[in-house]
Parts: sequence; structure tokens; C-alpha cells
Amino acid sequence: MSGPEGGDVPADPGLRRLDIPKGSPLDGAGEAGGARTAREARAHLHIAVGPARICAEPLPRPLPEGPVPREELERLRGIYRTVPGYAGMREHLRRTGLLALCGEHGTGRAWTGLALLAELAGATGGGVCRLGPGILHGTAGGEKIERGHGYLLELPAEHPEHPEHPEYAETPPDHLLDRLRAHVAEREALCVVLVAAGSAADRLLRDRRHAMSYEPPAATGVLDRHLTELLGDGPAELLDLARATAVRPEVAEALGLDEPRPGEAARLARHLAAHAEGRLSDERLLEHCRSFAPRQAREWLAESGRPDTLPAALPALRAAALRIALAVFNGSAYSLTAEAAELLTWELAVTLDPQYAPGRPVFAARPGAGPATARAVCGDGVEDLGDASVPVRAVWFQGRRLAPAVLYEAWDGHHNLRGPMARWLRALCDDPRPQVWVRAAVAAGVLCARDYLYGYVELLLPLVRTDSPVQRMAAATALAEASRAADVRPAVDGLLRDWARGDDEGERETAALAHGYGLAAGSVPASLEELGRIACADGGRTTSYSALRLLAGTEPETVLAGLTHWLRDTRRPRRDLALLTVLRAVTTRTSHLWGLREVPELEPYAAWPLATALLAAHPGCAARLAELLRAALTWARSAGAAEDALVGWIRRAARDERQLAVLSGFLPRLAQDGDEPLDAGAAIRIREVLEAL
Repeated sequence: MSGPEGGDVPADPGLRRLDIPKGSPLDGAGEAGGARTAREARAHLHIAVGPARICAEPLPRPLPEGPVPREELERLRGIYRTVPGYAGMREHLRRTGLLALCGEHGTGRAWTGLALLAELAGATGGGVCRLGPGILHGTAGGEKIERGHGYLLELPAEHPEHPEHPEYAETPPDHLLDRLRAHVAEREALCVVLVAAGSAADRLLRDRRHAMSYEPPAATGVLDRHLTELLGDGPAELLDLARATAVRPEVAEALGLDEPRPGEAARLARHLAAHAEGRLSDERLLEHCRSFAPRQAREWLAESGRPDTLPAALPALRAAALRIALAVFNGSAYSLTAEAAELLTWELAVTLDPQYAPGRPVFAARPGAGPATARAVCGDGVEDLGDASVPVRAVWFQGRRLAPAVLYEAWDGHHNLRGPMARWLRALCDDPRPQVWVRAAVAAGVLCARDYLYGYVELLLPLVRTDSPVQRMAAATALAEASRAADVRPAVDGLLRDWARGDDEGERETAALAHGYGLAAGSVPASLEELGRIACADGGRTTSYSALRLLAGTEPETVLAGLTHWLRDTRRPRRDLALLTVLRAVTTRTSHLWGLREVPELEPYAAWPLATALLAAHPGCAARLAELLRAALTWARSAGAAEDALVGWIRRAARDERQLAVLSGFLPRLAQDGDEPLDAGAAIRIREVLEAL
């Protein structure tokens, strides 16, 4: 096959040699380590939400004050499941008269407190009461405490100022409990105090005089007790049906929680009982189940708004920041997640009070306390560096639906959170590590799809209009991600068309990079056509990189067909784009060409050059790949670069028997042009390549 620039005719001195660009157009920012990161980011945020009855039940309210009815205590004895460490809690309460249970909301602390008080106070004929936080304000509250009774109260997250004792608002929690214990001891009563996880709990647990860490019981046991209570008096088949429904895969998927907490298990039991009795359809049951993770996100962020002044609000802001950071970095290295959370904490704090510059606690209050407040766990993980992987201490939510629930609730439900979140994500998008900027870019795209007007101005434009190549790559990734939403795609496509035809080099480059994902234009052929248009002003560096990413995507045959068509195009930029793309396929490692769609057939060959991987995974690509490479070897402008690329390609394959086997089956096809042998000039060049090994 002889090209328009003359098969084996010596190159015209006026023709510039076509050289293969080295690496990505963004100094390697889009390559090593991005594939695994993008795949995990998609997996954690691309979860079908489906309809959910999020407002079906109100959020938890403070415990009601007053005596606990005997009927409620009798019911408690029937369904309560003993928690780990119960015997130690009972002994501590019996010996000291006061016990602080430190743990998360909804974990069953109140039920455990009532069970302890009913057992110990009830043994001496005493009753059980709930108290409000006013008892903490001073000795006057001691008159409410009766001899031999048991009392349950919840320590508020913030201490309201008492009109007669304003200093109590600043009293440390351990001092408050010292005073309360003295009141209780005077009347030989018992008291259990519920303390939410946070700074107060950490201080009390360090002190160790009053507090114990609370671990909830297994959800399966709690669920079964509640189902038995609700359905135990009816036909046995109803209880059996509810138990069977609870373990159905679609119910577990809709719930999206690894281990429902006791409060959630009780709520789930009510839905399952209603379904078993025919009062709730399958569809409505799944809607209720889908509401659990969004409800948890609402509770978390509602808590973070109290208190609303600094420095008192800093612990709550830090907890909110960790949960939001975990929504973006779910499954990533804990060090990356924790650092991102601290950066967001700073943004939240200066938004709340611009005059306040928050510091960081140097030492953790308790190891593992941070992830626990975010309903997360740490464990062994791996981060991909491109050519190698390294072990890391990873962190992830205990439930696959928590990450999108937190991200959506923060963005949709709290408008004033958007500003600090946007600044935070933009800063993360300037981090040169793909493990950071790819996560941030995918999250930015997801949020832009939920409110494109806001996201375009506050997230995308600032990224495009910087000098940072990483941020432009992040902007392209976010735009491609946002275009997954069918109702947003036309806006993204129109924007990229305007940028491609405009005079701004940064915008034009961003458009070229965005089309490399094959999403924004609606199809791979449409994206390839847009790259062909941009190539006229691009010189091939960015457009060939994006065309190469399309080639590594879900439709390689379509891309190769487009490239071979361009070989016959009268416009040199398009011919050059086809040649540069195929030569880069020979020299670029497959794992560096990640996208926003899964391409499982290429994963076994991630360490191979893309051309070799395509030949192994898609043998039908061989004919067009050979045609493109023959053209590159034949045409004068590209012959030198093609020879160099082929030498490296064959040498690399010679070190791997599997690659060598693939290449050995392809090279004869490369030397044959249909039914005719390759022209003499190209044949000589291929022979020279083989002799150079």
C-alpha cells in the first residue's frame, strides 16, 4: 500500500518527520495508577439509587422524660439481646452507681441502659426513669432523684447555658459526671448516661472512671427478636416468610448496609412484618430499604450543624468532613482519606467563621475512633502505581450505599456546603497523584450531573482556566463523567463543541481530553469525529492520546475503522492523527489508557502495549491494525518513527513468551497487503527492523 507521501520514495526534505509524542499530554498525570482508581471511584458512586421512601419516618428525637412504663420494660425483657461486655457494664454500674455508655446513635445504647437499670434497680423495687439534661446543671437537680431508682439520660452534644450557672456550658464532661455521680450516690440511686461518639466520649474514655465503650449486638439476632415479637402470635408461615425475605439478595442490595444497627434492625423488622402480612408490596418494601442509607446521611449532617460557632463546632465539622471525604475516597488508603478530610475541615471552618484559623489535633484521641464515627473500618488494601502495586491501610464504609448517600445529601440538602466542597474538590484535582485527583474528578462529575448550572461555574470552569495540566485533565474527566446523565449530555456536548472551535488553547485541549472517554458526544464514532476536527489545530499530541484512549475502550473495531478511513482523507491532520494513534498503540502500556467504562477483556493484558493487548483480546482487529502499521512504515514522514516503534515493540515482546506468540502470529500479516505482498520499500523496512534485534 503506497500513501500519498510516496511509499519507498525518499522523504521530501520539506516534509517534517512525524514523531511520536512521549507520554500523556499532561506530563503523565493521566497515566500510572489511574485505572484502578477510576474503576473503584465508579464502583462506589455508580450505584442505582432507585425510588426510596426517605421521608417515611421522622429523624430520631431526644429521649422523652419521665417514668418508663412497666409495659415498656416488660417488652424490653422479651426482645432485648445482651451486648458484648454486658456483665462488665452491670458490675461497673452496681459498684459505682453511674455508667456512661459511649457509642453511635442507633446502636441500642438506650435499650442497654434501660436493661441494666431494670435489672439492678428492679431487684430492689425501684423504678426506672428518663431524665433530661437539666439534671447536669447543678445540685438543684438532685431533688428529682429518688432513692433506689434507676435513671437514664443523654449527654447533649453541646451544653446549653444555664441561666443561674453560665459556667456549666464550658464544664468538661468528666466534671459534669463527677457532680452527677455525687447526687446519685447521696440517694443510693443508679444512673446510665448515653454519650455520643465524639470529643466528649473520647475524653471520658481516656479518664476511664465513668465510661465504657459500647459495642452493639449482632444485627441478625436483634432482627429475629423483633420479628418474633411482631409475628410470633400469628401463623408460623408469616414468621418464616419474613425471615426468608430478610435474606433475599434484592433486599440486601436495596438496604446497602453491611451490618444494620439495632435501631435499623428494629425498623427493618417492622417493614418485613408488614410485607409478610400483605400490607406492603415487594416494590414498597425495597423503597423502604433504600431509605436506610440516605436516612443515616441525613442524621449525620443534621448533627454536624450543632453547635454552629467555633471552636465548639470544630469536632462536629471534623466528623462531617471525614464522612464526606470517605464518600469520595471510599476504599482508598486511609492516609489519603484522612488528609483530604483535614483539608475539608479547614474549608468548613473558615466558611463558618472566616476569622478563625483551625488547627489540627496532633495526636488521635483513640486509635480507630475516626473511622468508627463514620461507620467505617480499616483493613488491608492495595493502591495501583501503574507499573506496580503497593500495600496500604485502606478504609471503607460498612455499606455500599453510604458513599453516594453522604455525597448526595451534602450536595443536595445543604446549599452552604457546596462552596467549601467545590473549593476542596478543585484543590484535590491539582494533586499529581491519580489516586487523589481521579477520585476528586469523578466525584466532581457526579455532582455536576446533579446540578449542572452550579457545577459548571463553581467546579468545571475554574479547573479549565488554570495553568495546571492536572486540573485540565480533571476537568475533562469530570465533564465526561457528568455526561453519563442523559439530560446533561447535550449541554456537555455543546460546551465541548464550542471549546473545540474556539481560540482558547486550554479549552480546546480540555475538549480533546474529554472526548477521549467516548461519553460526551453520545457515542464513540461521534467522539472520534470531534477529535478529527480538533486535530487541525492540535498538531496531534492531545488528540492522538485521546484517540488512543478510545482505542483502549469498549469499541476498538469502530475506532480502527475510523482511523483507516482517515488514511485516505485528503486532510493531512487527520492522516497524521491516524498514524500517531497507531504508533502510540505500539509504544503505550494498556494500563495507562484507562477510561470511565469497564473493559474487562483487556485486563489480563494490562502490562502489555495496547497493540499487543488488542491482538490478544480482539483477534478481529488484526487486519486493520496491520493496514495502519503498513501505512506508517511506508509513508515517508512516519517511516522513521514507525521503525523505531516496531523495534521497541518486538524487543519488548521477546522478553515475554505470551507476547512473542501473539506478535509472531501478527508479523506475517503485516508483511502481506491483502493478496499482494507488501511493496519493496516497506518490506525492506520490516526486514531491517527484524535484523536490528
